[in-house]
Amino acid sequence: MNLEQLLIENPVIAAIRNDKDLEKVILSKVLIVFVLYGSIMNIKEICERLKEAGKIVFIHVDLIEGVKGDYAGLLFIKQCGDPYGIISTRPTNIKNGKKLGLSVIQRIFVLDSLSLETGIRNIQSILPDAVELLPGIASNIIKSMENEVRVPIIAGGLIQTKKDIMQAIGAGAMAISTSKQELWGLSEQ
Repeated sequence: MNLEQLLIENPVIAAIRNDKDLEKVILSKVLIVFVLYGSIMNIKEICERLKEAGKIVFIHVDLIEGVKGDYAGLLFIKQCGDPYGIISTRPTNIKNGKKLGLSVIQRIFVLDSLSLETGIRNIQSILPDAVELLPGIASNIIKSMENEVRVPIIAGGLIQTKKDIMQAIGAGAMAISTSKQELWGLSEQ
């Protein structure tokens, strides 16, 4: 199944930041997991545990300690953790992830109009499989980005309520990512 179909069928994504989150997400029914922590010492175990629980794993490679964001570092991640894909804010990581056959999500922080324009240009030139737009509660930004890029948009960051989820999806996001565990259960409905 391709990423777009996965996002359509699983619009709530668990973003985990520590081992406590890992334990909880393993017991949840959420399918897609963004791993936002780890190191070269434990990323293999994290991925193995998630995959044993039937989860689809994306590793935010910028946040993995001991991994340099170059081709060799991403090759290590692929061979060691065997994730479905990666997340990164760095265009080079997105390009290298694509070369390695990983599904790639480019994370964009929209702080002002310049960061929005730069993000759109990067997406149009690199063509990631999806873009994660932060903060995820920025409905107007989601709408304007949806008109400029032709990849699925995942809203992440500051998603606190079911209303935030509905607004982001209503604005054009295909899915949302959240570390707020109370919202993970919404994927079960």
